[in-house]
Amino acid sequence: MKKIFLFALFIPMLSFGQLDGLLKKASDKVKAKSTAASSSKSGNILTSNLDIASGLKEALQKGVTEQVTKLTAVDGFYQNQAVKILFPEELQKVDRALRSIGMSSLADEGIKVLNRAAEDAVKEATPIFVNAITSMKIADAKNILLGADNSATTYLKTSTSTALYSKFSPVIQQSLEKVGADKIWENIIAKYNKVPLVTKVNPDLNDYVTNKAMDGVFTMISVEEKDIRTNISARTSPLLKKVFALQD
Repeated sequence: MKKIFLFALFIPMLSFGQLDGLLKKASDKVKAKSTAASSSKSGNILTSNLDIASGLKEALQKGVTEQVTKLTAVDGFYQNQAVKILFPEELQKVDRALRSIGMSSLADEGIKVLNRAAEDAVKEATPIFVNAITSMKIADAKNILLGADNSATTYLKTSTSTALYSKFSPVIQQSLEKVGADKIWENIIAKYNKVPLVTKVNPDLNDYVTNKAMDGVFTMISVEEKDIRTNISARTSPLLKKVFALQD
């Protein structure tokens, strides 16, 4: 109060120009503080957004690395009931027919080699996923974080399916040959087509196994994503803990 009184006494002693200068300096200080506060706030938002993007990328990298590694191991598909490749629907009758005439071992071997081909092909997936992850935008990351438990997996599926199919298909073809699946399946189809009164079949196994291999990869990445979202102990880095705490 005393300062205000002294300032009031002092005002009449100032010229108009001097008073205007004082007011301008005061105004400039207020603007400077306001700008600094705004800049600091924007900086915090930017940092937060960058953290979200980095956290989501780390989560996807973790999911891809862990699950693709599991799937490429021997029996990675064959012993995993969530992704195991069975006879395609149109060939279920082949499976039943073979088993009914005492050829269960041939049917089992046919299923096994399909899974072996998928295990072999999935090794090609990681570079494609890495490219999609590193290309993720901040807006994508925010939508994923606040989305469903499989939002990150859905993003990967949308971003990589075309490239994965193009990459998987020739590898699956080579893998079917490498594991002897082509010969085994030629034998299976030949045996089946000799069964009286059946409709002959000639399936496109390459397309079928390619799509099933892709489905298997996305299924397991989805499992990893849900674990990170719902299980705090699965968040194995400070960044993952910080970012996913936002959606808890």
